[in-house]
Amino acid sequence: MKNMMLSLIALIALSASALHSQDKTDSSPHTVQFVTVDKDVKLEVLDWGGTGRPLVFLAGGGNDAHVFDKFAPKFIATYHVYGITRRGYGASSKPAPTTANYAADRLGDDVLAVIDALKLDRPILVGHSIAGEELSSVGSRHPEKVAGLIYLEAGYPYAYYDRSLGDVQIDQNCLQRELEQLSPLVPPKKSQVQELLQSLPQFEKDLEAIQKRLPANSDTMPVPPITPDIQIGLAAMRGEQKYTEIHVPILAIFASPRDSGPMFKDDPSARAAQDLYLSTVVNAFQAGVPSARVVRIPNATHYIFISNEADVLHEMNAFLATLP
Repeated sequence: MKNMMLSLIALIALSASALHSQDKTDSSPHTVQFVTVDKDVKLEVLDWGGTGRPLVFLAGGGNDAHVFDKFAPKFIATYHVYGITRRGYGASSKPAPTTANYAADRLGDDVLAVIDALKLDRPILVGHSIAGEELSSVGSRHPEKVAGLIYLEAGYPYAYYDRSLGDVQIDQNCLQRELEQLSPLVPPKKSQVQELLQSLPQFEKDLEAIQKRLPANSDTMPVPPITPDIQIGLAAMRGEQKYTEIHVPILAIFASPRDSGPMFKDDPSARAAQDLYLSTVVNAFQAGVPSARVVRIPNATHYIFISNEADVLHEMNAFLATLP
């Protein structure tokens, strides 16, 4: 378990910096405002301007809304384009890294608060990476608030949980909550034991699956320092939830197979296992959300709107044109 968690920490750090570090030169034409979404929590909201239906971009983990500075303005001819920096990052407030502060529905509520504060009429939400959980949180609980959802490399288990596939982090979260309900002073209830008996086999299956996908050098991978950003990332991971029903128009664009850079360069079997897993996840999303348009772009990176900008622009514009 320790090695698994250390590898996940390393992947958070990789996502936040090594793959595509953000250019801190703010040259994109936009205005900035701060919207209160919770007690002592304000979010940075970028407004790139434009006219028409609102189009709202949500960044992935480790990034702020400026990651879209070059991409988002390409839509201002037809849409009024915004970007939201998630709590914990960039210029937004940084509440303590607790699960309650960074749970998926809490982050989804932040997005809803911005929509209400700016009086946006059924915007389209565009989310990259972990922002998929915010899209699914809003789309599953308040579909009337949005006209559509666009997942940019964001339709992974934190956004859609397939019961047959499972997910090591989400299943660990559920198992952790069940274990915390047990007390050494009080005999467990039969229902508690039954829940654990159902959860343990799934978690064992998750561990066996992730073991196949870990690079051969995972035991010796350097562990990044536990910075505030890493603490926030871990709190968000512990706050991942199960979303299984999303009833709004959806476009989901995946890098499949994904260009993972040097991560698996010395371990082709782990790379093959990772490719198979990602393909299985994409298939699960397509089967579980049959109304969604699912697009696979081969050999794109996780930052698909950067590595394959023209392809993503084409697919997004085609989808946006179909929305009533």
